[in-house]
Amino acid sequence: MSAPAYRYVGPPDIRAAARTAPPGTPVGSAAELTDWLAQQPDPAGPFTYTVGTDGVLRLADRRSEHVACAGGAAVLGAGEVAFAAGRRVVEVSNLSTGYCPDTACWPAVAAALERAGASHPGGFTHPVVFRRCVECGEVSLVREGFFVCVFCEADLPGHWNVTPPQL
Repeated sequence: MSAPAYRYVGPPDIRAAARTAPPGTPVGSAAELTDWLAQQPDPAGPFTYTVGTDGVLRLADRRSEHVACAGGAAVLGAGEVAFAAGRRVVEVSNLSTGYCPDTACWPAVAAALERAGASHPGGFTHPVVFRRCVECGEVSLVREGFFVCVFCEADLPGHWNVTPPQL
């Protein structure tokens, strides 16, 4: 079974602005990751990352929008990543309010990091749980295990449901 793809669910104006922004740099090998990190002012990061539906890791400056990093496409994972010497990932999250990926995207993120020659901690160091409220339709971050909408205080579902139904 293939990993689910997450489509962009963020503000339309950010998607529109991302159309003119350069996409993230594809990193598919240890040499490419080493070269990319060497070109960064702070090679530790953190950086914006996405994993395309092709499984390729893309990296960009942390101030970059995930939708720009992904070139506007759907992703298998997205968030932020920081490195230590030797291509070792020391922090990695699924924090992307544009794609709101489920924590279940970790296997796709891990595989992309491994293809790029990066060792990783075996899971998200900062997992983020996103849910769409079935009452008001807003997306909330679940904090400290409280599945309650921050906008209308309705209970949030236990399963990931951020992508709205196709119209």
